[in-house]
Amino acid sequence: MSRIGKKPIELPAKVTCERTVNTIKVTGPRGELAAIIPERIDVVMEPGKVVVNRPSNSRQDRAYHGLVRTLIQNMVTGVNTGYEKNLEIVGVGYKAEADGKNLKLTIGFSSPVIYTVPEGIDFRIEKQTAIILSGIDKEQVGKVAADIRRIKKPEPYKGKGIKYAGEVVRRKVGKSVGA
Repeated sequence: MSRIGKKPIELPAKVTCERTVNTIKVTGPRGELAAIIPERIDVVMEPGKVVVNRPSNSRQDRAYHGLVRTLIQNMVTGVNTGYEKNLEIVGVGYKAEADGKNLKLTIGFSSPVIYTVPEGIDFRIEKQTAIILSGIDKEQVGKVAADIRRIKKPEPYKGKGIKYAGEVVRRKVGKSVGA
């Protein structure tokens, strides 16, 4: 049996969960999320918790069992507390600015890069070199952080670029003069 799938999902006080034929909807204080789940996977609503069961021990049912449980857990956490990703900008003269709902990045190109942040994601900028992204959908927050990082990945010689907070960039040694 799946070690992740068999654990029940505890629902906090202000979070509700409801299931239709192939979708599950989770509502909480920060918003509402929905996900499509396979019809074969059984989701049982109990007071204060949600239990995910599978019909057989086939390889696909085992995979879906853990997946559905993790998706529901991520939705419950998102509507209750939300998710956050931190990005750091490294480089002389590199900075980020808020421009309405857009993010203006000055990162060594001839003109600033304008990134439009999608609906459902909030960002704030601290000391011009730190971007904090937050939202209720874990997948969307991670995708936006990855998209922003992809604009200028940290390079291995000086480490300049956009990186996740706490990310360690493997550094390379530069050229040396032959003797």
